[in-house]
Amino acid sequence: MLTKQRKLILSETQRDMMRAAGQANAALLDYVRPHVKPGITTGKIDQMIHDWTYGHGYRAATLGYQKYPKSCCTSVNEVICHGIPDDYELKEGDIINVDITTVVDGWHGDQSETFLLGEVSDEKRAVTQCAFDCMHLAIDALTPGCRVATIGEAVVPEAEGRGFTVVREYVGHGLGKQFHLDPSIPHFPNRQSRIDRLFPGMCFTIEPMINAGSRYTQCDKADGWTVRTRDGRPSAQFEHSILMTESGPEILTQTKDGPQKGHKF
Repeated sequence: MLTKQRKLILSETQRDMMRAAGQANAALLDYVRPHVKPGITTGKIDQMIHDWTYGHGYRAATLGYQKYPKSCCTSVNEVICHGIPDDYELKEGDIINVDITTVVDGWHGDQSETFLLGEVSDEKRAVTQCAFDCMHLAIDALTPGCRVATIGEAVVPEAEGRGFTVVREYVGHGLGKQFHLDPSIPHFPNRQSRIDRLFPGMCFTIEPMINAGSRYTQCDKADGWTVRTRDGRPSAQFEHSILMTESGPEILTQTKDGPQKGHKF
């Protein structure tokens, strides 16, 4: 899904455009937040996101992207990412990741959040907490010009220290006027991430996917999108859009009503 091209270094005006896109996306997540509860279908969540997005004159980046059919991704329990909204009715004890990307005046705001519905299992709560903490540990580790590998070096020891695993097949990405840009942002250190650097003016996502069991994944052959844990155990994810500035990372998609850094689920 990565577009191979030079890395996008934003001007001050372009940075403000990305800030506007990020805040619109965050406002949308806060809008849908009270409705993510037992009894609603994932299809209804998608319809709300679609109506709000286009009602504000924006565009849902996922709708029609490589033939993806919906305006968001809803990944429940053992679904890691790219879950397609449908008639599944959420129930007590589920966890669900809602992933939305809003295009505002041509610029992309991208984020996701995992919601806990009522009383969930200890395992689901713990893996959700781990994904949230890993995202913020990675953000806090960043400095202007640092290697991309700084992210994975923060995430992997934390996740594995809690007995969880980090998904490798699906990664973060550069972000701007296109949905997916260089550099690739893996949440584990690899050869390329030790080479690539994050300079001021670059936008990208940090979105660790943490599995309760094995890190291995399987993509649904029927729909070509839905990615599940191979062992059927739960997975959780959080995502923010980040702007690297001259003084360090800036979160572009911070919600007003959602969990803040240090939150305990």
